[in-house]
Amino acid sequence: MAKALLIVDVQNDFCPGGALAVPGGDEVVSVLNSYINIFSQNGLPVIASRDWHPQKTIHFRESGGGWPKHCLAGTPGAEFHPDLELPQNVIIISKGLSSQAEGYSVFDGESEDGRVFLDLLRKLGVGQLYVGGLATDFCVKHTVIDALKLGFKVNLLTDAIKGVDPENAKAAEVEMLAKGAKAVVLGQLSGS
Repeated sequence: MAKALLIVDVQNDFCPGGALAVPGGDEVVSVLNSYINIFSQNGLPVIASRDWHPQKTIHFRESGGGWPKHCLAGTPGAEFHPDLELPQNVIIISKGLSSQAEGYSVFDGESEDGRVFLDLLRKLGVGQLYVGGLATDFCVKHTVIDALKLGFKVNLLTDAIKGVDPENAKAAEVEMLAKGAKAVVLGQLSGS
């Protein structure tokens, strides 16, 4: 059962100064870089998801959604944080591509060559995901819960996640662990 690192939405718009900043969102970057290094050194896949929204989407307030415009496809706000050290062979999954999609879960996304995320994981033989990124109470939570429902073993990188709202983020973390995710921190992975 192969392992893969999944970095969720560490994009400029979700970091301080962005259109939908997660408080302290950029603090996950250095920790994630350490995880990237471990996975890369062991020849394991590194996957990075990104919100990649069209100008008009049900996700945005102006169309009845709950959020201000953010992570518009092809804009600087949608780019990965500049200090995130993604490897050359990173697999990028884009989500929220349709005007009718919320795009919370990475399982709703697809690779740059159009493969759905689940099919990609199956092709890689991945059965175990290590998940970190932004935001704990939204995209991380939806992704982890979907992964667990689909039978994946999920390790939640509790030292590499941040939430929009501290109370909701803690509740989301409790929910993910209650549903079967395992809490992991960097020190536990050095021998992976």
